[in-house]
Amino acid sequence: MAITVESQKRPEGSKPRALRRSGLIPANLYGHKGTESISLTINAKTVERLLKRASVNNTLIDLNITDIPWRGKALLRELQMHPAKGTPYHLSFFAVAGHGDMTVEVPLRFLGNAIGVKQDGGFLDTVITELQVSCAPENIPEIIEIDVSNLQIGDSLRIHELVLPEGVTVLGDTEQVVVSVSQPQISAAAEDEAESEGETASEAT
Repeated sequence: MAITVESQKRPEGSKPRALRRSGLIPANLYGHKGTESISLTINAKTVERLLKRASVNNTLIDLNITDIPWRGKALLRELQMHPAKGTPYHLSFFAVAGHGDMTVEVPLRFLGNAIGVKQDGGFLDTVITELQVSCAPENIPEIIEIDVSNLQIGDSLRIHELVLPEGVTVLGDTEQVVVSVSQPQISAAAEDEAESEGETASEAT
């Protein structure tokens, strides 16, 4: 998914509140030149479109700073939202060129209908919904798909059993359970009914 974001260098002395009132969102770019950073502004409508397609610490973006000029691949590292309005408040980007493998969070998508759920009434328990992985910027997956179709009651999938895209390495405990199928849940009313039937049967004998 190719995403291009146009931005401009933030004028010195400009006030973030005034920028937001004028339809601009303050931002920063890190990693383009050692420890230096660039203060930017991005049109609020551009930010709105970006957030519909990109995820924090996952989506590679083609960032274009038109008035320096600078253009390169970057990750959206941080998104701050206004606590009351719920609108974008500040963005931080990280330039990835020359930094080797990146650590990113990748969401999981569960595919199929588990046998234990479909046939035996079990419950699909998704223990984790994203993975922290290491990979080259060009290999960052937008999503990792997991087929749960063959899982029966009592089955589970651990991280080391997942099929990952080429060049992607999971960080952390690979023995952690990702998804499992549990026994059917019995409602309290059903349990009471079963107990009542058991008591009746005992009294009859």
